[in-house]
Amino acid sequence: MSRAAGLDTRSRRRWGILALGLAAQTASCSFLYGIPFLVPEMRAAGLTLAEAGTIVSAPSIGLLFTLIAWGAAADRYGERLVMAIGLGASSALLLVTSLAAPSTGVLFALFLLAGALTASVNAASGRAVMGWFGPDERGTAMGVRQTAQPLGVGVAALALPPLAQHWGFQSAVLFPAVSGLVVAALVAWLVIDPPRPEKKPGAPKPASPYRTPTLWRLHGASALLVVPQFAVSAFAPVYLVSAHGWSALAAGWFLAAVQVLGAVGRLASGYWSDRVGSRLRPMRQLAVASAAVMLLVAVGDVSWMWVVLFALVLAAVITVADNGLGFTASAELAGIDWAGRAMGTQNTAQNIAASLTPPLLGLVIGDSRYALAFCVAAVFPVLAVGLTPVRAESRSS
Repeated sequence: MSRAAGLDTRSRRRWGILALGLAAQTASCSFLYGIPFLVPEMRAAGLTLAEAGTIVSAPSIGLLFTLIAWGAAADRYGERLVMAIGLGASSALLLVTSLAAPSTGVLFALFLLAGALTASVNAASGRAVMGWFGPDERGTAMGVRQTAQPLGVGVAALALPPLAQHWGFQSAVLFPAVSGLVVAALVAWLVIDPPRPEKKPGAPKPASPYRTPTLWRLHGASALLVVPQFAVSAFAPVYLVSAHGWSALAAGWFLAAVQVLGAVGRLASGYWSDRVGSRLRPMRQLAVASAAVMLLVAVGDVSWMWVVLFALVLAAVITVADNGLGFTASAELAGIDWAGRAMGTQNTAQNIAASLTPPLLGLVIGDSRYALAFCVAAVFPVLAVGLTPVRAESRSS
């Protein structure tokens, strides 16, 4: 085989593997971030908003306990095995959940465990991108992979509300269970781990990148930027239903449509980072935009309906666009030997913020204080502007 033919084969292979990683992450996200679309069903069953918010946060809490461990497993054992086992086990657990009618406490525990298992996909699929793509196209490839979250939310927005409305809560949970099992089987069958650099016998282990504050600052900034993202994703469905009288189905269709724009925003930010040769300069600029758009949502809530709808569309794009940048930067700054653990730590910090945002903002909102909650959410990206370690990225390049 000629060298050109070999490169062409590898090119086709890596894009196919990226597509499988995207499918795995989308299936995972349809569960992790699709549960907020079932909040109206939970409220109808007698749960308070704070209780429903706690159920919504359960998968993210489970996720944060195991992300670093799954990242370390991907560093050691490879991406295919970790993705297939974790996603398959999580989906099997959701299948069991969908066939029962658990109490609130048991439901919280089951979602917690399913979230802990599906965490395998986060670090492993990201590490596969690191291995198969070079620095000049890695931002774009990671942007493709990061579209899984808005795509997963969009799929959930289209599927879960009508399923819950017509057949109940358990039938809605069956959807991410079945899709996850199918994708896990495809990953086990078709994914190939990227080639790894050879290590010389007796060579010392790479030093920890956490001896300097750079990665700690990056993780902290990314966690702060999660707050406005989850303020929108967790409360936009119930906000449109309770504050503006929309049906759950109409709110789901609207948010599914704007998630498509969110996916495009992630792709665009990844491409942007490749062109400018930086992940963190665009990330800091998006933090400024995120603060501004959350304030616009708050203004819309106390003024005109068209303003809040326009602001929610912008927020659905801007507040998710930075995720891939921070994720890619954490792996690049850590190096390939620590990439899985760095991405796991990155996601852990983000999911701590994600798990705290729904219940705490639910307390701020109370019955109707949505504008106040959106203003509070705008403070966090302002703090992220100063914390993002742009200069450290320039020194490492």
